[in-house]
Amino acid sequence: MSTKFHKGRGAISNTDGRYEAYSHAAIDDGWGILDEQPPALKTIVTDEAARTIISRNDSPDVPFDRSINPYRGCEHGCVYCFARPTHAYHGLSPGLDFESRLFAKPDAARLLAEELRKSKYECEVIALGANTDCYQPIERARRITRGVLEVLAEHHHPVVIVTKSALIERDIDILAAMAGKNLAMVYISITTFDRSLARRLEPRAAAPARRIEVIRALSNAGIPTGVLTAPVIPALNDSEMEAILETAAEAGARWAGYVLLRLPLEIKDLFKEWLAEHAPLKAEHVMSLIRQSREGKENDAHFGSRMRGAGLYAQMIEQRFRLACKRQGLNRERLRLDTGQFRVPARAGDQLVLF
Repeated sequence: MSTKFHKGRGAISNTDGRYEAYSHAAIDDGWGILDEQPPALKTIVTDEAARTIISRNDSPDVPFDRSINPYRGCEHGCVYCFARPTHAYHGLSPGLDFESRLFAKPDAARLLAEELRKSKYECEVIALGANTDCYQPIERARRITRGVLEVLAEHHHPVVIVTKSALIERDIDILAAMAGKNLAMVYISITTFDRSLARRLEPRAAAPARRIEVIRALSNAGIPTGVLTAPVIPALNDSEMEAILETAAEAGARWAGYVLLRLPLEIKDLFKEWLAEHAPLKAEHVMSLIRQSREGKENDAHFGSRMRGAGLYAQMIEQRFRLACKRQGLNRERLRLDTGQFRVPARAGDQLVLF
């Protein structure tokens, strides 16, 4: 394995986005430049002046129709992240740009309060972390996610959070109070217990064992907690599914889910590049199983099958997941967060209701 990748980053290259007029490629000029270790890549954060903060979707594959993304791009650097292609809309690369050139929405809490106060707003569960991780490293200083949670708590608005960061423990005070009113639920994403593999797949995310500690801490605080074994990568981490579900259940997880690796748009080439660098002996086998699970293609964008795949391998993964959940007592019940408590706090100058 070479050492020409950027240490601490997931993507190998900074391939041009699909909307760019030109594409670029590195060429050896004879002076050995391509053999040198790339310099450290700094993270650049730009404030974004968003006009709205709640994103809507009508996908039948996800159990929510609205979400909030305090950040665009994600410093965790997960090479498989399905959100990477969105950076092309900014004229940036879904590769290294996605994890090093980030956008923050400092007005998120204010915008959310304004949207929740609209007379036509109807309360449904809001998802945090559905696109990029709302607890990625820059949240420690920015605290945008915490501001959003404070607004949701004030309005008695239900929220579901997905993260692979231990930073969520900072906000247990808010989440525990909301959970006591059936207004909050958290899923912790665990891809592998192999620390070496995790460092290469998710270089700036919390260590696998640390995520189990987070599940235990959230559960002990009375916060309904689940685990996501996502993504399941054929021949790379698929053998760990049962161990992850068992350990998470022992730590207090009550629900579980999984997603088969998706490779939309630029991610296909980024992931194959990653395989060639970090798992060259398994690369062809991994891609072969992916094609077997995607009707001969490297990606399936169709609703209903894009998350789970099709074919014998995908069916085997589904059966293993179902049996493991049954053994561990996961998904025995379906938690429905309460949308009936939602209220709009009075502002200065608002007329009070007498009856």
